[in-house]
Amino acid sequence: MARHYLYATLIAGAQVAEHELVHYAPADFSPRQANNGNRFDSARNMTVLVTGGAGYIGSHMVHVLLEAGKQVVVLDNLTTGFDWAVPPGATLIVGDAGDQSRVGALIAAHRIDAIIHFAASIVVPDSARDPLGYYRNNTVNSRALIEAVVKAGVRYFIFSSTAAVYGTPARMPVREDDPTVPTSPYGSSKLMTEIMLRDAGAAYGLRYMVLRYFNVAGADPLGRTGQSTNGATHLIKVAVETALGLRPTLSVFGTDYPTPDGTCIRDYIHVSDLVAAHCDALAYLRDGGASATLNCGYGRGFSVLDVIDTVKRVAGVDLKVELAPRRAGDPAQIVAACDRVRSTLGWQPRFNDLQTIVAHALAWERKLSKRAG
Repeated sequence: MARHYLYATLIAGAQVAEHELVHYAPADFSPRQANNGNRFDSARNMTVLVTGGAGYIGSHMVHVLLEAGKQVVVLDNLTTGFDWAVPPGATLIVGDAGDQSRVGALIAAHRIDAIIHFAASIVVPDSARDPLGYYRNNTVNSRALIEAVVKAGVRYFIFSSTAAVYGTPARMPVREDDPTVPTSPYGSSKLMTEIMLRDAGAAYGLRYMVLRYFNVAGADPLGRTGQSTNGATHLIKVAVETALGLRPTLSVFGTDYPTPDGTCIRDYIHVSDLVAAHCDALAYLRDGGASATLNCGYGRGFSVLDVIDTVKRVAGVDLKVELAPRRAGDPAQIVAACDRVRSTLGWQPRFNDLQTIVAHALAWERKLSKRAG
């Protein structure tokens, strides 16, 4: 049976238009299994605003929130997101997270209890070419959103941050209290928002959770959503596109790093496990937990060549690889110390395996290709 969601717009704080769009009902499945699960599921009367909920990670988040019985409002300007990625049952509002009047109106209209803030520009090289654009979209808009949230009295705020705030760490694995010295405007733009949240928490009592993502990859195990952005730069996304013939070659940026094979090393986390951490964070805050900043990774790194070999093995094809110069802002290695997120939130990842991450990404890319074709 088909289900529907409302595609809504707000003008001057009033809902003025609704159009039904048909989707197939999702299966009764949630990839999240963690210690906070019962507490998260029990809070069925919560209404959550998800900024960027039509994007890659945000759409996964919306699926899980709906499965847990939450009311979900998605705010997305659809610059890189897709209306079809928003699952049935959620209300999609097309607009910017930095539009204070609109945010204030929808918080009041939907009686929002919590914010999960994904909306951002995220490509490191692009941030070097357009730093002011990144500071506007990531920092200025976040500042406006935080102010609207504080004025409206929303209690909980979960922020999508990044390991890029660490820059080039002096030690591995990197811990949450290690120095934050971003080497890109992207990392700086996210760090500024972290600082604003810290100060807003101290001044106004806003309870927040900052989750610093390492390298997010993979796709929903049921194939309902995944990374769909055209021209995405994520390594695993690009590699599986190359494996399917959607790109002619795969570029390896730098082979002279101080790593065992000369290529960059990253800590890859499955998107479903990352979403589980958000669920656990929401349950933690609702239960009175103090504001915190936590790494989200597995604590194990893989090089670019490791990833390419895994994609070749899973896809059963060879890839045409081209060696290219280093990209500005890329640290040689960054791997998470992830004991704090486990102990604080009771987070228990289920997909901590590079081959599984690649297999899910490949399955989604095949489905996406059929959709486009």
